Amino acid sequence: MLLSEDICPESSISLADYTQAALIVPRLRERETAGVIKELSQLLQQEGCVPDVLPFYNETLNREFLVNTATENGFAFPHARLSGIARMSFALGHSAQPLVWGAKGSVPVNFVFLVAVPATDASSYLQLLSALIRLGNNPDWLRQLKEAKRSQEILHLLGQVKLRT
Repeated sequence: MLLSEDICPESSISLADYTQAALIVPRLRERETAGVIKELSQLLQQEGCVPDVLPFYNETLNREFLVNTATENGFAFPHARLSGIARMSFALGHSAQPLVWGAKGSVPVNFVFLVAVPATDASSYLQLLSALIRLGNNPDWLRQLKEAKRSQEILHLLGQVKLRT
């Protein structure tokens, strides 16, 4: 009998390989969708992950208002796929108090993963998204993520979540 691990073995690449401590905000300042996307977009631009913050911000915000990425486990996955982005990366923001994400009536979120995706990199993005969803569906990892107070703690946890190939 084949196990799912036989079909989709984990790689040595983890979620931590797509971010860094400087891209993790343990306490978001902003409280609404546009502000959070702006806060995290600016970090991605400051760290050299996106060449120009305005096109990235606009694309992400437009996409998020068309298709809300909030999930039942309190995560949101806004993203933009643009030319000029050399390597996929993400910024992560946490809010202790749930945020109303997108339109009113949406699922509240506590964690926002803002992903910058190269224009031609769809398959790697899906692998990354799959690992992020596994993070949110694992009760132990989710508890650790909620309890983490510092960027380095969160980065360490992200290093435990391997991508599947």
